[in-house]
Parts: sequence; structure tokens; C-alpha cells
Amino acid sequence: MSSYASVMNISVPDGPGTEGRGMARAGKETGWRGSREGWLQAAYDALVSEGIDAVKIQPLAEGLGLSRTSFYWFFDTREALLAALAEMWEARTTRPLVTATTAYAETETEAMLNVIGCFLRPETFDARLEFAMRGWGLKDAGILARIHAADALRLSALAQMLARWGHAPADADVRARTIYLVQIGYISMQVEETLETRLSRIPTYVEIYTGRAPEPREIARFRAGFGAG
Repeated sequence: MSSYASVMNISVPDGPGTEGRGMARAGKETGWRGSREGWLQAAYDALVSEGIDAVKIQPLAEGLGLSRTSFYWFFDTREALLAALAEMWEARTTRPLVTATTAYAETETEAMLNVIGCFLRPETFDARLEFAMRGWGLKDAGILARIHAADALRLSALAQMLARWGHAPADADVRARTIYLVQIGYISMQVEETLETRLSRIPTYVEIYTGRAPEPREIARFRAGFGAG
């Protein structure tokens, strides 16, 4: 059974004459055609590991151990699958970041820690998908335009957060760009560093971004959220 099939709990026929038994073993949500989520996850895996050119129906079907025609139960075309991937990207990056900029905070430095924490958690900012999308954008003008729109929205959300904490418009804009371009630089350059190294730099980042040093209690609480003492 393929790795994709194992993850999605999909039963794959063992050979001629076994299709009926495979269907009987299939779960209620997946079945012998797989599932929309399974196809989308397979497309995601291909995109982040090999790039957009690897997101093709036949290779995905082979990886899932399913027939090509099964795909069309869930997506009308390959373009529909690609649109779903783009929507996944927005849901796993832009939306959580914008939400983080409006999260409750007692101080500006705590508000900044909310944003930095969003960037550091894969479940709230999928850096692998962000990197893959930017590579896709180099080949697709429509996707590139979507990325530029997301960049503008993210920068605006960061600047608005800073403005709420008293920064003048020009100052808020430059600080927002500093925050955002540093993070995108981490992703684009595929910087690798330990969590402890990253956490040790957080107090200085916060001070640079806001002009204020975070309180020790704020840093301690932030570190605790990542399981670091």
C-alpha cells in the first residue's frame, strides 16, 4: 500500500479479483474512490515536495492506489484541484496571521508575540506551503497576483495592529514591512535553526519590531507555549 493510501486509510486492491474485498474494507468516508480530502492531501504533498508540475492527476492516482477516473468524483478538472490548493494556502497562512494581529493582548509587546507565535507554529502558518506557492507563482501569473494580494493584506493587518498601539502611519508601515520581510526571508532562504535558537532571538526581534522590550514574564509565557523553559 502506498504511503498516501496508508495515511488516508484507503484500501488498495491486492490484485485481480480482489476489488470487491477492497471495497468492503474501505472506510465509510473514503471508499474505493478515495475522498476529496485524500486527493487534496496528495496534491499538497506533491506540491510542497516537488512543485506544481508534480500535481497531475495520473501520478496522484498512482500514489493513492486509485483509478484516474476516481478523481472526477471530487473535482471537475485539474484546475479545480489547483484552486482548492490555493484556498488551502490562504486558510493555512493569511487567515491565521490576520487573526493573530487582532488577538487579545495587554501590551504591544504581547501583541507582537502573538504574531511571532503564529509564524512559528506550522498549524497557523504553513511555511512549506508558502514556499511552494511562491515557486508556483513564478510559473503562473494568476497565482502570482494572488500572492501579491496576500502580501498586501498581511502587511496591512500588521500595520493596522501597530497603529492601534500608537505608531504613526509611516512608522507602522516600515515596522510592518520589517516584520513581514524578515519572516518571508526565513521561508524563501529556507533558513534552518533550532527552536531554542529562534526563541533566544525573540526578545530582540520584539524590541526591534515595536521599539519596546518585552517583559520577562511575557517571554516566559511565550516560551512555555512552545514547551521551552
